[in-house]
Amino acid sequence: MRTTLTHLLSAAAGALVVAAAVLLTTQSGASQSAGTPGQIPRTAEGRPDFSGIWQANSSAQWDLLSHQARPTVAQRGAYPDVPVLAAPVVALGAIGWIPADLGVVEGDEIPYQPWAAARQRENLANWLDRDPEIRCYLPGVPRAMYMPYKFQVIQGPTKIMMAFEFRNAERTIHLDEVVQYPGDAFMGHSVGRWDGDTLVVEVSRFTPYTWFDRSGNFHSDALRVTERYTPMTRDAIWYEARIEDPKVFTRPWTIRLPLYRRLEPDARLVPYRCMEMAEETALGHLRRAPLVRRWEGKTMVIDVTRKVPASEEELYQLYISGNPPEN
Repeated sequence: MRTTLTHLLSAAAGALVVAAAVLLTTQSGASQSAGTPGQIPRTAEGRPDFSGIWQANSSAQWDLLSHQARPTVAQRGAYPDVPVLAAPVVALGAIGWIPADLGVVEGDEIPYQPWAAARQRENLANWLDRDPEIRCYLPGVPRAMYMPYKFQVIQGPTKIMMAFEFRNAERTIHLDEVVQYPGDAFMGHSVGRWDGDTLVVEVSRFTPYTWFDRSGNFHSDALRVTERYTPMTRDAIWYEARIEDPKVFTRPWTIRLPLYRRLEPDARLVPYRCMEMAEETALGHLRRAPLVRRWEGKTMVIDVTRKVPASEEELYQLYISGNPPEN
């Protein structure tokens, strides 16, 4: 009895220590997330200094909305409502699936017009053929901000440059008056201003050839993006992007997520030059002797045949015959 009581008292004391530690951690985290002026690095002009290497930690790259785990490329399985990996990626197994996560869109809804909602579903079903990222196109804004790659901010008094690992993409945010680009661009034309400690950026002049994520969410050439970069601490930025496109959506909508500073002493960009990697996907159908056996237009068709070991085949036959082996 005495031993048991000692154990109970010891466990209770341990629980109190853990609870206190959690409380202190929570309070510390709350204090950090609020941010104070002393925590935020500033330029000579007194503005927040966003210079550094940053990266999102989010599954927004896969889907801006809340989503369940699903195959990256799906086909109908044994049950109509349970999709399985399609032939091109079936060998990936568990890593061929998209992880479930909460969304980053305010209200968890993208207000498509009816025709555009149908187009988005069609894009998702044909993701391997249509996603511009797969063919190494420039990612556009806001997609570049939450892709799973680092980006660097170089800040000056009148210009802020962002360099991205993916595709060597870059953009310049003009804080001074400049002549607007004469044509449309994948990364748009960015003009910024300060609203207190928040950097507000108006981005326009987009091509219609970029997506928002890997789930087929898209826009037209009428897209306008209003970004807001608000420092939370010296190592975290609260990022918002208000999306307006009257050709595709019934109303504006907003993306919100944090961006984090990479803290390694030797953090640097390692360019992901994907042009060569996308050659076969984009141009393989033009080869005299294609590496992929069958193409339907620009779509590669891949059939996968699984070689089943003889012992496994015998075991399978026993099960379907109604005579499973005894354990």
